[in-house]
Amino acid sequence: MSTANYGDTIEVTAPADFHVHLRDGELSKLVTPHVHKGGFYLAYVMPNLVPPITTTEMAIEYKKRLKDYSGSSKVEFLMTLYLSDALHPSDVKNWKAAGIVGVKSYPRGVTTNSDEGIESYDKYDELFKAMEAHGIVLNLHGEIPSDHSKNICVLNAEERFLPVLANLANKYPKLRIVLEHATTAASVNAVKACGDNVACTITAHHLSLTVDDWAGQSFHFCKPVAKFPDDRRALQEAIKSGNKKFFLGSDSAPHPSLSKSTATATSGCAAGVYTSPILLPLVAHLLDSFGAIDRLADFTSNFGRGFYQIPADSNAPKVLVEKVQGVSVQAEYSNEWKTVVPFWANKQIEWQIVNVKE
Repeated sequence: MSTANYGDTIEVTAPADFHVHLRDGELSKLVTPHVHKGGFYLAYVMPNLVPPITTTEMAIEYKKRLKDYSGSSKVEFLMTLYLSDALHPSDVKNWKAAGIVGVKSYPRGVTTNSDEGIESYDKYDELFKAMEAHGIVLNLHGEIPSDHSKNICVLNAEERFLPVLANLANKYPKLRIVLEHATTAASVNAVKACGDNVACTITAHHLSLTVDDWAGQSFHFCKPVAKFPDDRRALQEAIKSGNKKFFLGSDSAPHPSLSKSTATATSGCAAGVYTSPILLPLVAHLLDSFGAIDRLADFTSNFGRGFYQIPADSNAPKVLVEKVQGVSVQAEYSNEWKTVVPFWANKQIEWQIVNVKE
């Protein structure tokens, strides 16, 4: 239930999105400026391009392209590498100087561009120890591949992954670990049960969607899929409680509109929900809807920056949002080559950005 009135305002210092997909090529040129448009000044960039980002040199070049496309010199891009055999423990000491903050783990085949994903963590022992020593974060896509012989599918793949999270957290107590885009009450409880080295991102769309919303609606289909109403409620309550382990990672994942809207007899639609251009107003709207608008600054900046040890400085931009009667979400965004459709296209959001101090 909302606790805010029309005309109320909230200021957030340097909003930070700790999980975003910015793609490459012409699609990246279209969507990268939307980080700033959505009110954000830090983007923690996922590495699942084709081919994936697996070397320092690739990360540096990708960051350069993003800065060129951004349209704002104020946006900070933090880079990640794709967990694979291409990563060597001896290289970890050089990553931070190159702007690489984390390593993203994708189980093989569970989401977009994860064909090069891993099947076992055991062989990365030395790498994880080096990451512990040098303060590099491990980001986990918390699902295991579907296996019908074991009764595993998209609805329980996240919960079946949680023993892996607990094992990694116990085995590497100084390794900061983020369970990405949690969708279940079980994940919320698992993260709470782990030590302070474990945190969790929550997306905007998983605060809104349940199974009913994506069954038959391709623009709401993402990986991991939204689950049951009590799971959504658990995500909301984690934010409302003010637990600093839980912060925003939008998992904003653009796809050309045709690949989102089209499935065939042999292939499904693309998995991903696109929220970047409306992100801060959308999060404000959603938090307000379940009585947590007072957590906006913590959820979208303070808690994530605290876990990643990247505080906003005294001169950081400040974004003011206001509750309004309703602003219609743009139907689509296009450039000469690509078109993308945002989450909640043509729907009304009751918060908007009204002032930015840069």
